[in-house]
Amino acid sequence: MAQHTANKNRRRFLKDAGSLGLMAAMPGAMLPSLAKGQTMPKMEMAPSTPLNIAKPSRAVRFGVCGMSHDHIYGMAEAMVRGGGELVSVYASEPERGAAFIKRFPQAKLVATEDAVLNDPSLLLVLSSQVPSERARIGIRALRQGKNYLSDKPGILTMAQLAEVRKTVAETGKIYAIMYSELLEVPAAVQAGYLVQAGAIGKVIQTINIAPHQINQRKGMAGGGAGRPDWFWDPARNGGILADIGSHQVEQFLFYTGCTQAEVVASQVANVRHPDHPQFQDFGDMMLHGNHGFGYVRLDWFTPYGLGTWGDGRLFILGTDGYIELRKYADIAGRKGGNHLFIVDKDSARYMDCNNVPLPFGPQFIADVANGTHVAQDQTQCLLAAELVIRAQDKATHAKIA
Repeated sequence: MAQHTANKNRRRFLKDAGSLGLMAAMPGAMLPSLAKGQTMPKMEMAPSTPLNIAKPSRAVRFGVCGMSHDHIYGMAEAMVRGGGELVSVYASEPERGAAFIKRFPQAKLVATEDAVLNDPSLLLVLSSQVPSERARIGIRALRQGKNYLSDKPGILTMAQLAEVRKTVAETGKIYAIMYSELLEVPAAVQAGYLVQAGAIGKVIQTINIAPHQINQRKGMAGGGAGRPDWFWDPARNGGILADIGSHQVEQFLFYTGCTQAEVVASQVANVRHPDHPQFQDFGDMMLHGNHGFGYVRLDWFTPYGLGTWGDGRLFILGTDGYIELRKYADIAGRKGGNHLFIVDKDSARYMDCNNVPLPFGPQFIADVANGTHVAQDQTQCLLAAELVIRAQDKATHAKIA
């Protein structure tokens, strides 16, 4: 009942915030290159009003247990931004621990996993350890009375998923996964407000295109330098669908409101990396849920000319309109990211979302302190993990000439 009430309150909050966004129109420069007879789009600034988020009932001290991926920096920053106190850090790769402490000097570097997991003063543990280890660490954290926030992918096998669900049920603690392409992208947050406010009617389908870049320095050309051994091994990183695809499937569930879904079809391929024959540099999947449809395309082919690590795009189709996000780049257009385009029965509009507040950090710290579930729906979080595992397990291994 508490979970249901929290979700209902969150939906009401999103609807109210979305209504503010719809009323925040501001005249400005118009988009170029319009076809003859086309209506001139308006520009809007998404609202930047402070969020009405519950206050934590007590201080939330947290630790980091493993940091094999640099996503841990954003995860820790979100928790500190939300009011959490970073206390201790364990790194199985010493050089990563030393670099992390320079960014977060308030934390103490400890020598073992147990020094974090067995600390009774901590209410929360974060981890971006090698993906195959994340579920094990999370289960240990929950059984020590702590809540857990994993980097994605947070779970790699159905056996791990079953044990996580069992542990969540037995302990009542939170097993969260940082799906940052929704939770930490202002344009994606604003799209959620608009959808919840009914701006495009009932959502029918999401299409996620999520290209990535293997190495972000020019001249590396997608080779092995700059990536650890586990990056190339699907048994350790989960494969392309379970890894970067977990972001996209979680968005499909969130925007459509699906509570049940299946993987209709999925495929993976190694097109360009013969030196790493098990690696998957392309993948896609088709999803069908009880409230909508989804399609996801993933790849590791972002060219260096883009100037950033990927051109993430999201298309949300509704019965009365549609939304397109250019999350990280508007090619040959506006600088920076967080570009939102919305078309409805009245007009086509562009919305700059860079100033939209990010609610996840404050909401999650409040959840940990108060025993609530506002920041992330626990069932949806684990359903997203289940779907990408199933997509990975059933995927056809395709080849092209």
